[in-house]
Amino acid sequence: MVDIKKAKLRLQSVQNDLEAISELSSGSRAPVKLDQQSVGRLSRMDAMQQQAMAQAQERNRQRDLVRIEMAHRRILEDEYGYCANCGDEIPDKRLEIDPMAERCVRCAE
Repeated sequence: MVDIKKAKLRLQSVQNDLEAISELSSGSRAPVKLDQQSVGRLSRMDAMQQQAMAQAQERNRQRDLVRIEMAHRRILEDEYGYCANCGDEIPDKRLEIDPMAERCVRCAE
């Protein structure tokens, strides 16, 4: 049986981490400015590539925040810890690794 208290704490911890990283990396996602006076700095293309990677990472963080919200909803509906496909209980070890998991290993494959 899933310990809902621990699950809520795990979800809150992951959410806090994602929000903190998002805040810290906001500058990396800003529009690229070319400094013509600097020598030896990254080229504009490299800077744009780094910006694109930072934006992709942010999209992944936002996706995970939505998954956390969905996990909270499953907790409220007493469905947390049960596979959305087959209804079997999701092992606690899996939920420790990914507290937002909504499918058992077999169905996730």
